[in-house]
Amino acid sequence: MNFDNGFPKDRSDERRTLIGSVRKIALILAVVMSLFHLYSSGVEMLPQMQHRAIHLALALALAFFWYPHSNKHGSERLPWFDVLGIVLSLIIGIYLVLDYENIVVRAGDPSLGDLFFGVITIVMVLEVTRRTMGWPLVIVALGFLAYAALGHLIPGALGHRKYDIARIIEHMFLTSEGIYGVAIYVTSTFVFVFILLGAFLTETGGAKAFIDLAFSLTGGYRGGPAKAAVIASGLMGTISGSAFANVAGTGTFTIPLMKSLGYKPEFAGGVEAAASAGGQIMPPIMGAAAFIMAEMTGVPYGKLIIYAAIPAILYYVAVFVMVDIEAVKLGLKGVAKERLPRFIEVLKRGGFLLLAPIGIFYMLIVGYSPIKASFAGVMLVILTSFLTKETRLNIRGFMRALELGAISSLSVIAACACAGLIVGSITLTGIGLKFADLVVAISRGNVYLASFMAMFASIVMGMGMPTTALYIILGSIVAPAMVKLGVPVVAAHLFIFYFGCMAAVTPPVALSSYLAAAIAKADPISTALNGLKLSLAAFILPFLFIVNPELLLLKGTLVDQVWAICTAMVGVFALAGCLEGYFGGSLRFYQRLLLGGGALGLMHGGKFTDVLGLILLLGVLIQKLLTRRKRGVSLE
Repeated sequence: MNFDNGFPKDRSDERRTLIGSVRKIALILAVVMSLFHLYSSGVEMLPQMQHRAIHLALALALAFFWYPHSNKHGSERLPWFDVLGIVLSLIIGIYLVLDYENIVVRAGDPSLGDLFFGVITIVMVLEVTRRTMGWPLVIVALGFLAYAALGHLIPGALGHRKYDIARIIEHMFLTSEGIYGVAIYVTSTFVFVFILLGAFLTETGGAKAFIDLAFSLTGGYRGGPAKAAVIASGLMGTISGSAFANVAGTGTFTIPLMKSLGYKPEFAGGVEAAASAGGQIMPPIMGAAAFIMAEMTGVPYGKLIIYAAIPAILYYVAVFVMVDIEAVKLGLKGVAKERLPRFIEVLKRGGFLLLAPIGIFYMLIVGYSPIKASFAGVMLVILTSFLTKETRLNIRGFMRALELGAISSLSVIAACACAGLIVGSITLTGIGLKFADLVVAISRGNVYLASFMAMFASIVMGMGMPTTALYIILGSIVAPAMVKLGVPVVAAHLFIFYFGCMAAVTPPVALSSYLAAAIAKADPISTALNGLKLSLAAFILPFLFIVNPELLLLKGTLVDQVWAICTAMVGVFALAGCLEGYFGGSLRFYQRLLLGGGALGLMHGGKFTDVLGLILLLGVLIQKLLTRRKRGVSLE
């Protein structure tokens, strides 16, 4: 990971500028990759090992085209070692496809060719991950590989029996528990196609339609641009699955508008960062990690997005209310009507492109697989684009979308392949179960202490790696410990997923906040702190749905679930007021404490805490009302 003025930055900005025949070859390879995945998801798929081999081979080869070894090698010309990487990537894919049946037959007895190509694949996965994602994930993977090779030297429960190098290479290269494991299965089947969907939406104007629709709905109200940023970032984030990419896509439009309306640059950047980070937890797509969660938990994706819906809505309500409170405090008005896009015109111009995410949501709910739903989503975007001249795809636009989809997927694929090395080390050595036992022992069966340890691990590790890779690691190590303590499987996995997502807005390495600060021309630290404050609900909600599974619709009757959701919603409003120091007027310190206690009580669940929360909330409201009446001022 590179640093600019002390702050980390995304390496996607360091892609090569390809020209001439090299550009044409890279374009052909990217188009072939996208068409291969469309054919596989919509028509017929090869056997899984062959399909994953082609998927990773094309991704590695494209990464060597687009991502230079270092800034010094960022010119248009490819150095010899990148050409070698491209050739070896394709050869390994061909080897696995053509020798697939023999590899299955000799399972457990790898040939010299298997070991040779296994070493090359491991090295190239690590190198491509370094180029696309930076050093943190690579260092973690190397640490786990070292543990697999040398862990037999560790005394006590954390040690394991000795494995020779050939056994480790075979496990990482030829089994479904290493590089070509669950993570690559998910990226090779439907995650890639969802990324391709985002590319087609960008090319047809669907991404801009999301922003315009949100702006037309909320722009005229107080703090309208900030509210539009919350809605648009939520819509875009659920598709992109990347808080950083979401800030880059929507922030360039929403942040300047927020500033022009009167929001401070640090607050405007914080709003965009918090809203973009939340996109990953918002159904129906929730980024790549959610699909992997469905595979790891065994919960159908259609059910998973239902379980995840209420906490995600509560998160966005909290951000939305805090934005509104800030507008009240600053006395901000909405944007003039003549400056707003008209809702009907936006719908006519490109609103029909929303049919794709709506169609995906419907297909997932009624039981179609994510593979078929993602393919249908892409087809819907392509077909509906022909309804107007402005959105219509021509051959050049079609090719650009195919290329953009392939290139945009490279960092996700690299991260998942590298995470496969970590998962392979975990499954080979059994460290996951040992770690779960260790957490249970340290926490002494206390679910809150174990959850706090899981939160700390999620945030610290998430500061240096993408959400998808982080979830794979923690889902293999930490989630089983929480399940052992009686936490429902879905709640345990959503818990670590939430904190992995929120690492993007958690200082000191808050990538999304720093990018938003750069767009807003604001102080990075102040922007990161604003983003952290606005997203604080996401740090509280996971603890609450562990002890109150009704928020995930996992337990209780319909009445219990409705009551839990309603009290949590009231609690979210109170929490927003506590964090902003404003609830029908400015709050004193003790009033903020009372309101915060009431918020937690209402969100916690349980009759006693609900009653206590309501008493505290009403106490603050009544006091504010009496104070206002004395002054002859009405509550806002």
